[in-house]
Amino acid sequence: MDELFLKSQLKMNRVSVELKRYLYHKINKKSRMIAIKGARGTGKTTLLLQLGKEKKAGEVLYVALDDLFFTDNTLYSLADQFNKIGGLLLLIDEVHKYPNWSRELKLIYDDFPNLQVIFTSSSILEINKGESDLSRRVVTYNLSELSFREYLLFHEKIEFPVFKLEDVLQNHNEICSHLVQRFSPFKYFSNYLKHGAYPYFDGDETEYYQKLMNTVNLILEVDIQSVETIDFKHVAKLKRLLYVISTNVPFTPNINKLSEQIQLNRNALVRAIQLLQRAEMIQTLYKQSKSISILNKPDKLWMHNTNLMYAISGNTPDKGNLRETFFIQNMPDNFQLSIPNKGDILVNDTYLFEIGGKNKTKEQIKGMENAYIVKDDIEIGVFNTIPLWIFGFLY
Repeated sequence: MDELFLKSQLKMNRVSVELKRYLYHKINKKSRMIAIKGARGTGKTTLLLQLGKEKKAGEVLYVALDDLFFTDNTLYSLADQFNKIGGLLLLIDEVHKYPNWSRELKLIYDDFPNLQVIFTSSSILEINKGESDLSRRVVTYNLSELSFREYLLFHEKIEFPVFKLEDVLQNHNEICSHLVQRFSPFKYFSNYLKHGAYPYFDGDETEYYQKLMNTVNLILEVDIQSVETIDFKHVAKLKRLLYVISTNVPFTPNINKLSEQIQLNRNALVRAIQLLQRAEMIQTLYKQSKSISILNKPDKLWMHNTNLMYAISGNTPDKGNLRETFFIQNMPDNFQLSIPNKGDILVNDTYLFEIGGKNKTKEQIKGMENAYIVKDDIEIGVFNTIPLWIFGFLY
């Protein structure tokens, strides 16, 4: 256990608290058990270590569950030892790599009331569907990719506040007019679309895409396999499906045609789409008021973020697809998105958005309430026409 403490302290000493993800300030740190889900590369480990730095050295322990320590020791026994020496905060990284995670976490919660546990997991893990019910014990948060606002903070060292959607809709002209006095959105926006979604871009675009593709492969070959058992031959088909989605315009799937193209039967294809959505590789939306079942295909598919589009397609993606992907990826997790009968995206069953370039007209939303035109290639909008880039400031 001494070696674990040493590793833990070294990791926490190395992590900086200068820049923190949006989720750091949203977590209720009084909760006894907290789960942080998210795709690889979003910064879950860094966030975990930053939270640990709030405690004194002997009160906190960080462990990664792929550590060799757990070949001969259980997570529960570690928590027991840590609790006995006065430990207060146990940080557990990549809980999905531990076979009995849900049962042992439940026992830890029930048996050690003075011990707080914060753990990370793959976005694909359904935490409340493990062998033991954690739904009454754990508070779950999801860590999304960098928003455009966070990209400006992390990579350009330009700090801006978060705006609520309602404030943007009502006061976008005033907000954008103020912001463009401090920076030029067009100077940074295209860079964000290409390499701004993850914290690890270091200036080399080619190397970044290589890292991103490595991340994609690990999600498909390791993360999904740790939660769902699929044939290895299906991994290649998942990659093929990602390529098809990334190279098309906003994608309305024809399941029969796609089944032939990917060489998966209908049910297996729908299941593959659901797995990729849970793994935060793609975004899926359904029509407004449509009942969703396990066998229903989504009405539209997008890549989960624009960086994945560039990395997987190997070409310049369709511009309309880029715009819609940016809009969707920058919506906060708790927003409900659907496909309306008219327009492109419906948010929270209330706000209707039609997304396009600077020449986009209002024809498709004419006479509709709470309807907005979202335009790329403009810095400032008027009335119900809003610049696309400002939707990157919602978290």
